Amino acid sequence: MRQATRPAVFAALFATTALTAAPALAQDAAAENGADPTEIVVTAQKRSESLQKVPISIQALGTAKLDQLNISDFKGYAQQLPSVSFQSTGTPGNSVIYMRGVASGGDGNHSGSLPSVGVYLDEQPVTTIGGNLDVHIYDIARIESLSGPQGTLYGASSEAGTIRIITNKPSTAGFEGRVDGEINTVRKGDMGGKAEAMINAPLSGSAALRVSGFYQRDGGYIDNIAGQRCFLPQPGGICMKNTAFVEKNYNDTESYGARAALKVDLNDSWTVTPGVIYQNTKSNGSYGYDESLGDLNVQHFFPEYRSDKFVQAALTIEGKVGNWDLTYAGAYLDRKTFSSSDYTDYSEAYDSLYSSVGGLAGYFYFSDASGNTINPTQKVIGSDHFKKLSQELRIASPAENPLRVVAGLFYQRQSNDIHQDYQVANLAPNLSVNGHPGTLWLTQQHRIDKDYAAFGEVSFDVTSTVTLTGGLRAFKYDNSLIGFFGFGRDPAGLFATTPYNAAGSSRTGVAGCFTTSGSRLRPVAGTAAAVLAPASVPGSPCTNLGVWNAGKIDPVKASGDGVTWRFNANWKPTSDVMLYATVSKGFRPGGINRRADVAPYAPDYLINYELGWKTTLAPGLRLNGAVYQQEWKKFQFSYLGANSFTEIHNGPDARIKGVEMDLAYNQGGLALNVAGSYTDAKTTKNLCVIDDPTYACVGAGNMISAPKGIRLPVTPKWKLSGTMRYTGEMGSAKPYGQVNVAYQSSARSDLRTAVFETFSGNVISPAAQLGDLAEYATVNLALGADFERFNLELFVQNLFDERGQVSRFQQCGSCGQRGYIVPINPRTIGLRAGAKF
Repeated sequence: MRQATRPAVFAALFATTALTAAPALAQDAAAENGADPTEIVVTAQKRSESLQKVPISIQALGTAKLDQLNISDFKGYAQQLPSVSFQSTGTPGNSVIYMRGVASGGDGNHSGSLPSVGVYLDEQPVTTIGGNLDVHIYDIARIESLSGPQGTLYGASSEAGTIRIITNKPSTAGFEGRVDGEINTVRKGDMGGKAEAMINAPLSGSAALRVSGFYQRDGGYIDNIAGQRCFLPQPGGICMKNTAFVEKNYNDTESYGARAALKVDLNDSWTVTPGVIYQNTKSNGSYGYDESLGDLNVQHFFPEYRSDKFVQAALTIEGKVGNWDLTYAGAYLDRKTFSSSDYTDYSEAYDSLYSSVGGLAGYFYFSDASGNTINPTQKVIGSDHFKKLSQELRIASPAENPLRVVAGLFYQRQSNDIHQDYQVANLAPNLSVNGHPGTLWLTQQHRIDKDYAAFGEVSFDVTSTVTLTGGLRAFKYDNSLIGFFGFGRDPAGLFATTPYNAAGSSRTGVAGCFTTSGSRLRPVAGTAAAVLAPASVPGSPCTNLGVWNAGKIDPVKASGDGVTWRFNANWKPTSDVMLYATVSKGFRPGGINRRADVAPYAPDYLINYELGWKTTLAPGLRLNGAVYQQEWKKFQFSYLGANSFTEIHNGPDARIKGVEMDLAYNQGGLALNVAGSYTDAKTTKNLCVIDDPTYACVGAGNMISAPKGIRLPVTPKWKLSGTMRYTGEMGSAKPYGQVNVAYQSSARSDLRTAVFETFSGNVISPAAQLGDLAEYATVNLALGADFERFNLELFVQNLFDERGQVSRFQQCGSCGQRGYIVPINPRTIGLRAGAKF
């Protein structure tokens, strides 16, 4: 595998211009109309303000920068934002976002913790459990990255920060449009491309419509190579081959969608803007490769695909009550995902685990209706139906007053219908989940998360150069989960006949379901009382995740309330310099563990202490930065526990120290942007295998899983990015050349260092088993020309074809025999062109 050598050196040389500084990576579209190209207007504080006047750490990628860097998805802009890191299986829309090192790893389970980073599309939150909404980036005004707790204005899922995607709005100024196209080829892979278009059409002097659409195909580059898996006993066991699924360039993606917004000025004071966005992404294959099989190779045995489609309808109403600004922002999001995944690694792992008793064939009961031993391999059919309703009403006093107020009310209800079906072909009905022949394990659940909040911030200009700001957010959350998970139970003999199911489990699944008497099935199996109560969630055989309440089954609930806050002081000694100090608090709600023997997990809290500066050193030259320390209290920690079952616990505390800086220079034809961060994130107490409030990790079966002082996973210590672009003049043409460099140091893939015995008898820790994410650097080049209404560009991304590692993962908690690496895209060469009219 290639390592970050030449690019790392290049990145280090390039970054010498900003080892103590890095860029506000943004240029507002107004630059194209003759405005100051370094002036960036953001709405991070629910007001339109110059970035240089906002006393928080914020990076922004504007329209021009997004176009110049050819960014079209989440991975593209995340690479350029120094405080952002993420975990992913590589599949689009399946990434978990982190900021400033607030990451414990293992997040993203649909029944697990809520995200710690909020994502907004315009005024509406689109944060989802299990993976961010990967909105296609086209005709976007800017992307704002707000570091640190934003709980005062943005709520529960903004504990560590917030990312805001701001679209270009309809304009009555005149008709305009653009079309863009691209064709590319991936080294060791297939061809891809995209087509995009936008029109802005005034309908009258007070109304305008803006519509954009796109189609994109990303060529695959991972090969599913031929192989076989054989199961015990040997000889005589069952072998299977993957001949039907062998394919080059296995992981291609196709996506398309459209966005429309209508802006209507009702009068001089009131504007209504309804909008709708639709997007459909279809992915095939695996986006992680098995290093043991060679570069960019996997060996899988079942169909693998994922469909992710969503539609969001939004409404924003803006107006004035007297001279105060009143804003209503509401939205309804409907997202559906459907997937098929290979789970052969699980069977391979457990066949080895039980080798002393003949493997799966000797320990389990994988047989058909005639009693014949069958192939024990599994595939997983999964779906999530996510719905989100959000409403916010806020009012803001005039921005020019020395005393300024922003206050509002917020309500959000999100639900998810969860379906996970672990299928074994030809499995006997009496060994399957009841009513689901061929299903070894079923998860069928309904989750609801509700949030209520009242918030407010007050800013007061003590003098012409000193401003104090204080904000509070009173919140209440109410989360619930109900349904079924687990194995089946043979109904013969009033559920007392053995084997109970293919796994021989007497506890998990139907065994834990409620009967009509209110008892769980297991203690009354074999008696007349063994009559299952009707299922609470359609599609499940019964309910084992719930609470019996006077003849009915209620959801398991977790609720709480509290207050988050932010206090800020900023000083402007000159018009070009602002210094600020902030202390703020963020939170993430607690929740429910599905297993009854695992206690619910409590909220976690983040306290942030920050000093920052915003400076304009000369015309066209901007230098911003911040230093911070964060205290993360009893952080939520998710991992695959017994039987590869996700558990969420409250871990110890962690302390995160860091520096963020950005530098931007834009004069004449030269534009230079450099951005970087340093993050030192460590635990301050031991993480125990068994929960221990003393963090001593003593007692039967307990031990230190991660010692005090261990680095938190996922986030690299160093992350740098830089862009240098020169634009010349050649008659009516403006030729340009651009180089973009991104670098990040190594990072841990898992927090736990406790050792255990593997199948081969070796002693190894989960962290060592997965391995660290290696450091890497990438270099992107572009050469092109802008004409009056036309542009043409030749580009190369990942020039040195580095295998930068986004994530590492295993298919199950015991699948240590095979680890997967999610790489960045191999070298991609392409041609793109566009026209404006």
